[in-house]
Amino acid sequence: MADFVLDPAFVATSHRVVDLPLCEARLQDDARYPWLVLIPRQAGLREIEDLDAADRRQLMEETVRAGAAVRAIGARLGLAVDKLNVGALGNVTAQLHVHVVGRGRGDPAWPGPVWGHSPAVAYRAEALTAAIEAARDALSV
Repeated sequence: MADFVLDPAFVATSHRVVDLPLCEARLQDDARYPWLVLIPRQAGLREIEDLDAADRRQLMEETVRAGAAVRAIGARLGLAVDKLNVGALGNVTAQLHVHVVGRGRGDPAWPGPVWGHSPAVAYRAEALTAAIEAARDALSV
């Protein structure tokens, strides 16, 4: 099988946080929401069913860890996380990935989905650094 290559769409819309055992964790570049994207570092994946059973379990563990990291990002940036939204949509970018989004009752898209709601608001440098540090601390790396 070919080597893993990150889809350029992720490079354009997110920032690398850390490599977990299975996934590359990336911070979605939308400062309105604490939001991580997990991308398994295996070539050719489109669906969760493409992972073997052990990797599916690992993806679930990393998703739970990402939820804790999203809450930590929210706490560091003063963004309420009342609910975690988790989704593996892939309608725009087919490469397998899982979104873990912290949602607050006062966020711009509440209670609807964040996807397609409005254009992203890029992180300012200081907040970007704080968000990545909070995620890394929560992920214990």
